[in-house]
Amino acid sequence: MTDTLRHRGPDDGDLWLDERAGIALGHRRLSIVDLSVEGRQPMISGCGRYVTTFNGEIYNFPDLRSELSARGHSFRGGSDTEVMLAAFTQWGVVPALERLNGMFAFAVWDRERRILHLARDRLGEKPLYYGRIGGTFAFASELKALRALPGFHASVDRDALAMMLRNRYIPSPRSIYQGIAKLPPGTHLTVASRGLDPQPVKYWSAVEVAARGLDEPLQVDAEAAVEMIDGLLRDAVKLRMTADVPLGAFLSGGVDSSIVAALMQAQSTSPIRTFTVGLADAGYDESADARAVAHHLGTDHAEVRVSPREALDVIPRLPAMFDEPFCDSSQVPTFLVSRFARRQVTVALSGDGGDELFGGYNRYAWLASVWRRIGWLPPALRRGVGTALRSVSPGAWESMFRAAGGTLPRW
Repeated sequence: MTDTLRHRGPDDGDLWLDERAGIALGHRRLSIVDLSVEGRQPMISGCGRYVTTFNGEIYNFPDLRSELSARGHSFRGGSDTEVMLAAFTQWGVVPALERLNGMFAFAVWDRERRILHLARDRLGEKPLYYGRIGGTFAFASELKALRALPGFHASVDRDALAMMLRNRYIPSPRSIYQGIAKLPPGTHLTVASRGLDPQPVKYWSAVEVAARGLDEPLQVDAEAAVEMIDGLLRDAVKLRMTADVPLGAFLSGGVDSSIVAALMQAQSTSPIRTFTVGLADAGYDESADARAVAHHLGTDHAEVRVSPREALDVIPRLPAMFDEPFCDSSQVPTFLVSRFARRQVTVALSGDGGDELFGGYNRYAWLASVWRRIGWLPPALRRGVGTALRSVSPGAWESMFRAAGGTLPRW
């Protein structure tokens, strides 16, 4: 299984087995923080109770380390994995989740209670699949690792396929295969018995956070709100710049990636590395914008031109990369810029998610306007209107909005 994931962790790999308990943990390591052997996984906690295989980064691990040190914990190395294990020892696995600020997917074996915990970060940045294969409970970062197990049967889940065609991706907890699930974002799962099918339990909910925001709106003026957002973004970027390996940023010249690059450069003592892929089709090529932003910020900018043939050559490789179908049109340029950047850096920040967080798409801008016009309609009639709207694909709506151009109202 771990051999199939060598591309995710090219620096190191190891296994931990407890034959009497019937448990095996494997890990492939991409070294980012603490490059020494003290950061090697699977890792055992200082107390000897917990063993983990962990994918991701805990951004607030320096603060957690200081707090845990004050409580009497000692540390062999400088990795965030060791700090996370100490947090489990201090507070327990599930309570410690509330304290972790990061992107992560991990499995931790409680040797004392003989319980396996799986958990995934709040927004699902790191993947985690699981299921029973030939009577064995198994989990992995990618589906290809599960396919390597004897007894795996690759039966397509037709309901999941229908969801993909409707949504352009397969939402959790489904995967493309029957019997294999994605652990949903912001959840944990406990495996305590061979005979029971465990169910994910939420420890964080975006819906609940949004509801609290509506119930208790921020009572500040626009200028103060801008200052708060600037401070939060600046802090978020700074936390992600902690690394013992070369660091850079993807730069398209758009608002999102430009903000990330600007905040990185503002908190760096030397020019940061930025990377852009230039495309032959002028309608999709953003390299000139990226070059202008890089010049303005004073970054160490690198650009590679990609021919249509080079882009087409990526397409046959996509199934092996992603394991299940999804319809993100950026998957080809993302691969190309990642491959290019990897020659110089190990970690790269990007502006992905900015449109979703800050309402950058046209459909978001129209929500308030549409609700003002139809909110007074009876629910049954609104449902009919909703059905009619959903019959048109998001791509078609985007095309219509672009064609309408300046005739659309601005917010």
